[in-house]
Amino acid sequence: MPRTRRLPIASQSADLLKTAFEDYNASFSDLTRRARRRFERGDRKGMRDDAMARLELYDRAVDQAIARLEEHLTERLFSRTLWRDIRAAFGECIEGQLDAELYKTFFNTISRRLFKTRGVDPAIEFIALDIEPTDRITHPVSRHTYAVGHNPARSLLRVLDDYPFSIGYAHPEQDAEAVMEKLAAFFHEQGESGVLAIELLETVFYREGRAYLVGRAFSENIYRPCVIALVATPDGVAVDALLTRRQQVSILFGYTFSYFLADLPTVGDAVVFLRTLLPDKPIDELYTVLGRVKQGKTERYRAFFRHLESRPQEMIEEAEGQRGLVMLVFTLPSYPLVFKLIRDHFAPSKKFGRSQVIDRYRLVFRHDRVGRLIDAQEFRDLRFPIDQFAPDLLDQLQSECERTIQVDHDSLIIRHCYVERRLRPLDLFLKEAGSEKAEAAVLDYAQSLEDLARSNIFAGDLLPKNFGVTRSGRVIFYDYDELRLITECRFRKLPPARDDLLEFSDEPWFNVDDNDVFPEQFPRFMGLAPGHLSLIENRHGHLFDARWWQDIQSRIANREALDVPPYSESARIQPPT
Repeated sequence: MPRTRRLPIASQSADLLKTAFEDYNASFSDLTRRARRRFERGDRKGMRDDAMARLELYDRAVDQAIARLEEHLTERLFSRTLWRDIRAAFGECIEGQLDAELYKTFFNTISRRLFKTRGVDPAIEFIALDIEPTDRITHPVSRHTYAVGHNPARSLLRVLDDYPFSIGYAHPEQDAEAVMEKLAAFFHEQGESGVLAIELLETVFYREGRAYLVGRAFSENIYRPCVIALVATPDGVAVDALLTRRQQVSILFGYTFSYFLADLPTVGDAVVFLRTLLPDKPIDELYTVLGRVKQGKTERYRAFFRHLESRPQEMIEEAEGQRGLVMLVFTLPSYPLVFKLIRDHFAPSKKFGRSQVIDRYRLVFRHDRVGRLIDAQEFRDLRFPIDQFAPDLLDQLQSECERTIQVDHDSLIIRHCYVERRLRPLDLFLKEAGSEKAEAAVLDYAQSLEDLARSNIFAGDLLPKNFGVTRSGRVIFYDYDELRLITECRFRKLPPARDDLLEFSDEPWFNVDDNDVFPEQFPRFMGLAPGHLSLIENRHGHLFDARWWQDIQSRIANREALDVPPYSESARIQPPT
């Protein structure tokens, strides 16, 4: 197809932006490739630092691209007529790129920042609400395929040979035999006679000190996910776990963990492959967990507003659960997202302001979330049809979030909000669930407090309303108003009272500083039924002991990496005795 002739300045600007994205992409890959060396050295902190540095690359690349454009375009930087031509020229020069969607998102970020776009502007942005971007991808992702013969362990040894590490494998024969026994047992549970083949992506995925070989295993009639988790030990690399169930892999690639370091030659084709393992996983979450955060936001926006447009009669409502003192939360009932806006004024009991709330959300964004903190994406200038807001919600927004919203004719513009996956609030779940599921959720709530502590996070407000339950039954913390780092707290044992009157007084009989925490008092502030509280005391009673928290605090201060595996004990491969 012949290309339209354009002004040289438009084509030059398009080339400049294409080069800017490719420079960013190269830097992204450079940081990602360090993960293998970090893994081999057991350098979890270095791996985390690289993941954080990678998050900062995007905004820096956008700022640099804008500076170059300003120098190139001078007084025409804000010419919409010229930008229409630049958009068209950019589309032409990235035609055929497998990851064209990433290029387009980069372009959109720049145009939106320059023109302070509210909603969308098709003239100077790339908009594709009507199609899935991955529909265009037909290129197969690079992978290794292994036929499994009469000696399954030998097949797994071939796998390990194709994924070498400088420190070698600690006990490859034992690991190979254990993995294949576990895999065969799983397929037998499915009514299949055995494993015929294993297919794994060439790219190794790294996160939080672990490495993952990601793919699928085939029997005669079915295939299932096959993810092999590796850990570095003093004796070499060892297989730690095998994940074969979709729920296990969905959690691993979920929205409650930090992002993978995976040096993928192209991203879109990897997303297509991962969807064969996880057909119910939204595309936006897959892009995000691969570290392509901006693309994840683009896909989340695209999917939600396509859904919203298809249901013009459905009302946007306040989310279920107890109303928060800091955040106003709304949702579209048929779609699993919530939108959280910071209120203009907080209740007197909240001793902080808007900037502190934003700081806490930024802390979570950059922190190792270890499967217990929900990924909250920050959005600006979202445009909604105002007539789809329930009247009582609209009244609340106008009276309590006036600083954050703007009415523009038939639209409501949300200047700033956080968007999260919608979970069932734990307090509601405990009222609705049967006793067995409720008890499991209570125990996982206690486990979530332990996992958070090991990742240097203290939730602060322990009420069940601040936690949610996922579809897989995991309990996740999602209210960050009072969240603090463990290392910022002072965990204390209650000092003895001089007499009984003081002990039962509502007011403390001793000095309490802002960072003081008294675990003995947690049962009073958990808001749980007596039976559920007894369950925690029996299984996780150390949560009420200041010494346990002090020990965690000391180990973190000594730079000890406290492990929180992203899978249950049932997935583990037992090391040889």
